[in-house]
Amino acid sequence: MKRERSARILATLGPASSSREQIRALAEAGADVFRLNFSHGSHEDHAERLRTIREVEQEIGRPIGVLMDLQGPKLRVGRFAEGKVTLAAGASFRLDLDPAAGDASRANLPHPEIFAALEAGTELLLDDGKLRLRVDAFGADFAETTVLVGGVLSDRKGVNVPGVVLPISPLTAKDRADLDFGLTLGVDWVALSFVQRAEDLREAREIIGDSAWIMAKLEKPAAIDQLEPIVALADGIMVARGDLGVELPPQQVPVLQRRIVRASRAAGKPVVVATQMLESMITSPVPTRAEASDVATAIYDGADAVMLSAESASGQYPVEAVSIMHRIICEVEHDPAWRAGLEASHTPAAANTPDAICCALRRVTGLLEPAATVAYTTSGFSALRASRERPVAPILALTRQLPTARRLALAWGVHAVPFEEVHDVTEMVEHAANTAVSHGFAKPGDDVVIIAGLPFGHSGTTNLLHVARIPR
Repeated sequence: MKRERSARILATLGPASSSREQIRALAEAGADVFRLNFSHGSHEDHAERLRTIREVEQEIGRPIGVLMDLQGPKLRVGRFAEGKVTLAAGASFRLDLDPAAGDASRANLPHPEIFAALEAGTELLLDDGKLRLRVDAFGADFAETTVLVGGVLSDRKGVNVPGVVLPISPLTAKDRADLDFGLTLGVDWVALSFVQRAEDLREAREIIGDSAWIMAKLEKPAAIDQLEPIVALADGIMVARGDLGVELPPQQVPVLQRRIVRASRAAGKPVVVATQMLESMITSPVPTRAEASDVATAIYDGADAVMLSAESASGQYPVEAVSIMHRIICEVEHDPAWRAGLEASHTPAAANTPDAICCALRRVTGLLEPAATVAYTTSGFSALRASRERPVAPILALTRQLPTARRLALAWGVHAVPFEEVHDVTEMVEHAANTAVSHGFAKPGDDVVIIAGLPFGHSGTTNLLHVARIPR
């Protein structure tokens, strides 16, 4: 199960991909991490999928990461007496807290926090942006609006408030129950929806602690205004282009995608590009050429991973979707322009010992062209700093912590291997060489570059770089 590529694939499990055979086929086709979408499915469904993932992990001998994706707040209008209404452009339309069924003149909006954040002129988007309203007057329990873009509005359609920070927690009561369940199961990553500000991550961290790594889903324009603080507090970032594209003009999304990827890479945080990457493969065995180009663009930008949603969860061709994504990544990474782009977009390391060691690692691998780099790591910190540098040689992350190995499955270029323990430098070098050979990354006579922290077992102490030649 050695990967012949550096970027990773995150595949969502669902009705089309929950059997043992399908999960194993997805892993063999190229899936490195599996996403459990808690917007759908029961706790029992997710528990069974995770149990199956762990069994497949044992069979293939490669750590597999599991990401639970929390639903987050869902802001929706209420129901209509006739099930739906047609709003005409220029018409007046009232939103209020009255639970009575709506009609063409008004509808229930059971979210007082939205009314509390409104200003005159604020625009509201309904049904994924298909309808647009302008707020003319408002109070604590109502908003009088003018329809700017009309259309059909039916029961329980979503509401977006672009450009406004809503006084609402990203964790609903459902999310908290799901999170407690997921952490008990032993998920490796928690994807946090509806992130608007850095404080949202602090709230989640108080609950999650060190039990899992937190991925901030950037789907709100307000989060872009606090991009650097959010990246600093998160363990990883997801460019959630679907929701982001609802609240922003579509022409802005590619620019923001590149900005988010660069900010995450500079901070050394894994970044995932998600949503509609191979959308046509829900019903087609091959993607459009534009979709293939979209995946390639994310890889050229240096993203750690690309994600499949409905393509693998409910589509007709889940394994084919993972397989073509794998092939697209491999094709890009064999293009000399890909490496040149990574070098051109590289940001300077910070002035501290771990970053200095990993910066030297990048230079040494570029000059000596070793078969592999080896990072001894407890928390995953050393491997992530090495991954940030995007070295030319693959990164073997040797860790005594299986949860760390699973979390690192999402990091660019990292092949994580659990091991028992080493006690001195001689044993460290011998074990690194043997592991590089046994996992197919090197052969006798090759060089490997090793980074570690002394004394062993202390997180964040990367202070050693050693070049070793594997005995013939």
